[in-house]
Amino acid sequence: MKPPKSSDGSEKTKNPEQSNRRDFLKSAGLAGLGLSATPFFLSSCNTKTEADQKQSPILSERDTLQFPQGFLWGTATASYQIEGAANEDGRGKSIWDTFSHTPGKIVNNDNGDIACDFYHKYKEDIQLIKSLNAKAYRFSISWSRIFPDGAGTPNQKGIDFYNRMVDELLANGIQPFATLFHWDLPQTLQDKYKGWQSKETSKAFADYAGFMAEKLSDRVNHFFTLNEMWTFIELGHGNGLHAPGLKLSPAELYQARHHAVLAHGLAVQAIRAQSKTGTKVGIAENVKVAVPLIETPENCKAAEIATREINAGYLTVVMEGKYAEAYLKKAGADAPIFTEDELKIISAPTDFCGINIYNPECYVKASSNEAGYQIIPFAKSHPTSTSPWELLAPETLYWGAKHVQNLWNVKEIYVTENGYSSTDEVTPDNQINDTDRIMFLRGYLSQLQRATAEGVPVKGYFYWSLVDNFEWAMGFNTRFGLYYMDYKSLKRIPKLSVEYFKAMALKNSVL
Repeated sequence: MKPPKSSDGSEKTKNPEQSNRRDFLKSAGLAGLGLSATPFFLSSCNTKTEADQKQSPILSERDTLQFPQGFLWGTATASYQIEGAANEDGRGKSIWDTFSHTPGKIVNNDNGDIACDFYHKYKEDIQLIKSLNAKAYRFSISWSRIFPDGAGTPNQKGIDFYNRMVDELLANGIQPFATLFHWDLPQTLQDKYKGWQSKETSKAFADYAGFMAEKLSDRVNHFFTLNEMWTFIELGHGNGLHAPGLKLSPAELYQARHHAVLAHGLAVQAIRAQSKTGTKVGIAENVKVAVPLIETPENCKAAEIATREINAGYLTVVMEGKYAEAYLKKAGADAPIFTEDELKIISAPTDFCGINIYNPECYVKASSNEAGYQIIPFAKSHPTSTSPWELLAPETLYWGAKHVQNLWNVKEIYVTENGYSSTDEVTPDNQINDTDRIMFLRGYLSQLQRATAEGVPVKGYFYWSLVDNFEWAMGFNTRFGLYYMDYKSLKRIPKLSVEYFKAMALKNSVL
């Protein structure tokens, strides 16, 4: 699809009702929270005509922040980060078990042996999900809990656990969204095939994905293949910060990327072949979003071009079935080895696209250079959460969804992760007043609502995360949860943001 165009590009401020609304937004302080002081339908990148605007009555502030009917509110977690029970009921080791038990790899040498003990407390946590007024829950399945060696004989006790959990979700009116891989590769596959350095791992993943779809698709309607290919390849195989802690050569890294996207495509085929009719399948990728510095038609187009190029090794090839020319040119002699048949497999049609979005990759403006865009560096003082990598820009949620729709004509989008890390200090009366997280939610979700109001097909939002958990290399030192986790007692304590999320989910609106 072509990028949206404005009606005439001019700012319309003569209508007194529009001016009053702008003044109201400024006085309410909403502009700083991601809600533009200019009404959304006046964006220079919007598609509404002046005639459309005259026909549309000025809505109340509450109405303009409403999400579409049927919009799904949910939360997300991942198996290694919350389950614990690492050595129970036949579960095999994953690369994260090995990595987290390697001294110096994780802050405070934390590990996921117990984590949040979700394996034993899942019923309790499902009640927390229900109390949030959430109607969906995105979880991941531990591959090594199903196949301790990555393949071969399945572990029935592992299958039974996910059956019990799915049944409990459904009994409480919560839709299960299953992620088949959230980074915890069975250690046996790493030892035997060098993990994602081999096509054999891609094939093993497809076998596992098809098996789980057959077991759960009578109750689970949505399956995500891989979560954040960019992260587990680049951080796990590029700079060694994540499991399995490798620093591959450029050629090896390009090939590992290819095996990851190939695994996605093979899994899509396997799920289609082995699941019940009506099962939907897609991916969850941390799309790298280029945000226009100023929303002019030229900058919006430049941001779209940049987003396609920045995601060339992952989401772009999945959606287009080809590697971008600039990507292959940059790789040169290190480019991945692939076949045309593999590209067809990689781009097997999906039903939806999940996007994990926390921060912008960059701001851009139009340029006459060969790329068509210029990247603007972030200011040293650009605000972040307690995670230094999480540069804050609420409009990223709008542009991430908008680019995915415009670039690849995606008909169903889910925000599969979006969240904020905070200090989350517990007061003497056992309260956690995470007002910063509430500010984050209000700002980012205002921008997501802006996207849905313009017809971008975002069907649901999954906050990361339900509870504080094992945050990979940061261990238990970083907190993203709506519920505070006391890791000594394993008690879950609601933060102030719980009240805010509950109210939004109930009203289906940004409040």
